[in-house]
Amino acid sequence: MSESGPGTNVSLGKSQVRYFVRKKMQQEGAVPRMNREYHKAYSQELCREMEALVFGHAGTPLLVFPTSMGKFFEYEDRGMIGVLAPKIERGELQVFCTDAVDTESWYNKGVNPKVRVLRHLQFERYILHEFVPFIRWKNQSPGLAMTGCSFGAYQAVNFALKHPDVVTHCVSMSGAFDIHQFLDGYYDDDCYFNCPPDYLPNQNDDWFLSRYRQMTIVLGSANWDICLDQNVKLSAILNSKAVPHWLDVYGDNSKHDWPLWLNMAGKYF
Repeated sequence: MSESGPGTNVSLGKSQVRYFVRKKMQQEGAVPRMNREYHKAYSQELCREMEALVFGHAGTPLLVFPTSMGKFFEYEDRGMIGVLAPKIERGELQVFCTDAVDTESWYNKGVNPKVRVLRHLQFERYILHEFVPFIRWKNQSPGLAMTGCSFGAYQAVNFALKHPDVVTHCVSMSGAFDIHQFLDGYYDDDCYFNCPPDYLPNQNDDWFLSRYRQMTIVLGSANWDICLDQNVKLSAILNSKAVPHWLDVYGDNSKHDWPLWLNMAGKYF
């Protein structure tokens, strides 16, 4: 997926301008500071240290996956926290930004595709057995929302579909859900069960389907988004399973990039 580099100029929306004004006021002591926490801990599942940022003190917990090969601080650096700042500061939303291991899994061309998939499964277990319990320790709210942009949206949707007993809300922004491009022709059961366009059409277990139908699912895209087709196809599969969801396609010629996702963050959350 293509995301803008550090030198890209992104125009500020009104919500971002308000955020930077408020941040300056916070620095001057005029208003309370938003709670911001940095965490670093060793993961038993991944056998390495993992970092994370937490924003806010209460509210619905929102787990954020970074974009392809992105880092845990990306959501803040790209202005997404700025868009959500009013809700975070009011205690309506608490944001948990995890790190990822994309360069060790799907994007690691130096190892066999089987190894890439296995590393992804280790990351999934890290989220399920270590990061989600950390969120529950910090926040006892009954729900759990997940989101991501581009490849981060794949992570959010795939995890939500595999663990619908854990996730109550899933917001995908310009998601790309087909992982065949990372496999160089290799395919096995682990690949199948991590490729939503493959396993979801064959999902007929009522335990899963009943929970999908209770989940709030948003598929956000745009008419010039390179991932529009994948969102339309996933929406059709969800419709075939009678799973309520919102396919929201922006018709303003927005492209697969941060200005679109900044607008989506302000709209969906």
